[in-house]
Amino acid sequence: MANHVNRVALIGTGFVGSSYAFALLNQGVTEELVLIDLNKEKSEGDAMDLNHGLAFAPNPTKIWYGSYKDCESADIVVLCAGANQKPGETRLDLVAKNLKIFKSIVSDVMNSGFNGIFIVATNPVDILSYAVWKYSGLPQSRVIGSGTILDTARFRYLLGEHFNVDTRNVHAYIIGEHGDTELPVWSHADIGGIPILESLNDEKEKLEEIFVNVRDAAYHIINRKGATYYGIAMGLVRLTKAILNNENSILTVSCYLDGEYGVNDVYIGVPAIVNRDGIKKVIELRLNEEEKSKFEHSVSVLQETMSPFFKG
Repeated sequence: MANHVNRVALIGTGFVGSSYAFALLNQGVTEELVLIDLNKEKSEGDAMDLNHGLAFAPNPTKIWYGSYKDCESADIVVLCAGANQKPGETRLDLVAKNLKIFKSIVSDVMNSGFNGIFIVATNPVDILSYAVWKYSGLPQSRVIGSGTILDTARFRYLLGEHFNVDTRNVHAYIIGEHGDTELPVWSHADIGGIPILESLNDEKEKLEEIFVNVRDAAYHIINRKGATYYGIAMGLVRLTKAILNNENSILTVSCYLDGEYGVNDVYIGVPAIVNRDGIKKVIELRLNEEEKSKFEHSVSVLQETMSPFFKG
């Protein structure tokens, strides 16, 4: 391993993929980055453009337009390909379109001899993470969805803004489906060890307003600029860094539940310890009764949506 070179293969260089590549280069996270996309010219242009910025990057990075065969030596394959969410469309509306696309992509990646970790960013991310696990045959610990990593970041930002505290010092989670049924875990939210419920005890309406702004953030951004990509790109880089640096960091990602939270056979956003092997452990938060009920509802919505596509 002394001479091992970290390689990330990015599939899909649309808004999210190209933003991820840009953030990855700026933070100097990997030594090699290969871009793969059906739109060869766009990806070649991205590779050229990124390479022209190497003089300003913190670390040397080899960047090129490649093919699925380049996935063989990749440590991580990041999936950003697929149909985008349109104005008025929910993430779950994308299921059928993107499952078909993913079956083909994952087959091509696995045929290369890939034996690393998948990061899934495309929506609906929980269902597509489950699909990648099924299609790839890899252990569930090595297929990770971006889950509620961005929702949690949005939550912490809005709480930090409300309390005028650095967002990085806010400890709070959004869990569940990355979508309309996600929920805030108020019972475990704190700033500097002081529970947020204590601080906002008489401001129940404010709590709800903050959460609704988190849940609906994507719709507001899509209506204004057509897509969301900077925030999720930075979240994907954070996840990539946790894996390549073997950090054992706790991130709210979409991972497979096998009895945790009393749930089986679903990918959903929960806090988990992430390291070089993927998901080391799912963190089981003690949810209050209201949170349990909302989480169970989120699980049931995902399972009902998936059931026509994954029978038995």
